[in-house]
Amino acid sequence: MGQRPFESLYRHGFARVAVAVPGVRVADPAYNVEQTVTLARQAAADGVLLTVFPELGLSSYTADDLFHQDALDDAVQDALAQVVAASVDIDTVLVVGAPVRAQGRLFNCAIAVCRGAVLGAVPKSYLPNYREFYEKRQFAAARENLDTHLTIAGQSVPFGADLLFTATNLDGFVFHLEICEDGWVPVPPSGYAALAGATVLVNLSASNIVIGKADYRRALCTSHSARFLAAYLYSAAGHGESTTDLAWDGQALVCENGDLLAEGVRFSDHPQLITADLDLRRLAADRLRTTSFADNVHDHREQLARLRRIDVELPIPEGVVELRREIERFPYVPADPTVRNERCAEVHHIQVEGLSTRLRATGMQRVVIGVSGGLDSTQALIVAAKTMDRLGLPRANVLAYTMPGFATSTRTRTDAHRLMAALGVTAAEIDIRPSATQMLRDLGHPAADGVPQYDVTYENVQAGERTSHLFRLANQHGALVLGTGDLSELALGWCTFGVGDHMAHYSVNASVPKTLIKYLIAWSVETEQFGKAGSEVLASILHTEISPELVPATDSAAPSQSSEATVGPYELQDFHLYYLLRFGYRPSRIAYLARHAWSDASRGPWPDLIPADQRNAYDLPTIKRWLAEFLRRFVQTSQFKRSTLPNAPKVGSGGSLSPRGDWRAPSDASAAAWLDELSRNVPD
Repeated sequence: MGQRPFESLYRHGFARVAVAVPGVRVADPAYNVEQTVTLARQAAADGVLLTVFPELGLSSYTADDLFHQDALDDAVQDALAQVVAASVDIDTVLVVGAPVRAQGRLFNCAIAVCRGAVLGAVPKSYLPNYREFYEKRQFAAARENLDTHLTIAGQSVPFGADLLFTATNLDGFVFHLEICEDGWVPVPPSGYAALAGATVLVNLSASNIVIGKADYRRALCTSHSARFLAAYLYSAAGHGESTTDLAWDGQALVCENGDLLAEGVRFSDHPQLITADLDLRRLAADRLRTTSFADNVHDHREQLARLRRIDVELPIPEGVVELRREIERFPYVPADPTVRNERCAEVHHIQVEGLSTRLRATGMQRVVIGVSGGLDSTQALIVAAKTMDRLGLPRANVLAYTMPGFATSTRTRTDAHRLMAALGVTAAEIDIRPSATQMLRDLGHPAADGVPQYDVTYENVQAGERTSHLFRLANQHGALVLGTGDLSELALGWCTFGVGDHMAHYSVNASVPKTLIKYLIAWSVETEQFGKAGSEVLASILHTEISPELVPATDSAAPSQSSEATVGPYELQDFHLYYLLRFGYRPSRIAYLARHAWSDASRGPWPDLIPADQRNAYDLPTIKRWLAEFLRRFVQTSQFKRSTLPNAPKVGSGGSLSPRGDWRAPSDASAAAWLDELSRNVPD
């Protein structure tokens, strides 16, 4: 890994693959091999490791009884020899389809070739013999094979449906071959291959086109990739196949773990080469964490043990191959407006469901919440108001308090009051400065006498006073204290432990990152949830500096502190959090992904709610700096706060930090291993 440039995708567990759909001529291997080699050379020049061609592509699929003609067999053997000879200087593994005679039978085969060597030949396992298909007339199925090897282009090569091709020089790249109908049966061969370790599942297909079939193929391939936690490459026969009775659309697909990464143009009369960069580490991370996958391996271990493994040294480029895969800047926030609005609505419903169920369970009908005029308390207050609507209770049952302290700005205080009025909750204000001053005096702290000693004690006295008031108010009114802190703050330890914003009776934002909270509030504005007055104050809150507001400033009109100046930009730290929590990637890989996503503001889509002047970019040294800060805080200094979190609903697949759910970790761990890996493997 370390020998390749940091900028190359091959250093970070990605692999570029291609699905090729050449033009063919029926029963003309000499023409077909030329088209195949031409596309293979294009793929190799583009840094592709594995290039997949359609079923029976060297002969054409629609040769019918011509398959039993000696002349066609001779031409196919010549074409295979040409593929092998040409592959010597083509730096990609070619997977081609051809009819192969062996043991007095004819097998429909997928053949893998690399740098002059035939790696193996895999016969089709399931021959369709229904409707328009009549393959058993020409071919024998894999189960009829009697030998483990056959000869191709003068080489004795492994033969059978039990082959796994394992890369010796790229961790996690193991590919398996199946042919067309093999992927359509209830228990496809690729399923067993995936359980045995295959991560790249390849299907060489012909598959004529009829109405609706393309959608079904797409659904089939994406679902296979999801069920098997793998990539699935699909190449269907296209232009040039016989249209005597059928038509062909040349559908080409690359799927990964339920996602469609790339698809070609159907019905093209020109050759096609579609590429995609597979994320092998993502597949490995999901398989590692999905314990039921391992259980399934155990249940089929006898069959899996019979699979043969063929070692392959992949032709990996030594220079820089830039990643072309889209990495979203905001992994918690879809850039597409329609998807984002659906996501925001779903998160909102989950939050409301969590709080309403908790209130029913406790028999309580009121909640107490502190409202600061910032993002987190705003979203929590919205959820509280909507929960009362759902329960058929008046919004007045939300007892909302703004509690100005030594550094509360005019803007946030005003916005808090405007928000409470717009939502129709019971609004009140408690000035915590007298009680906070008394506590500072009891502690013998100089600030009690006006000395500007603004240390952590000074800050946490204010945070503690607010929470202490909220709990006693809850006692007084028979209510539940609603927590407001978010996932980003919990990850960074940016909360006051115990009697502070760390604690509540129930929380609704604890698995919602800061970047998503901004969009949830923006969604409330877009969908006009609270009328004109509500939208105006929510818009003001969205444009306020994120701040704890605990240290006074000369200008009291706006927040004096910047949270992001201390803990890093939330948009960047949320990116780091997602990939560490969801996948457990090494820091250098996270930095590589962050560089790809954030180094150029003009590359890739942005959520439309971010104005052009707020579309930030971060270079690699900046990413490295804030990632180090994140790792130190997340791994080493903040876990003790997360070990005692209040209950809160999990809202996304990106994970939560509940000690009862997604994340169990020691409070006294060292971040040295993470920081060392970052230091060694990420350039300054």
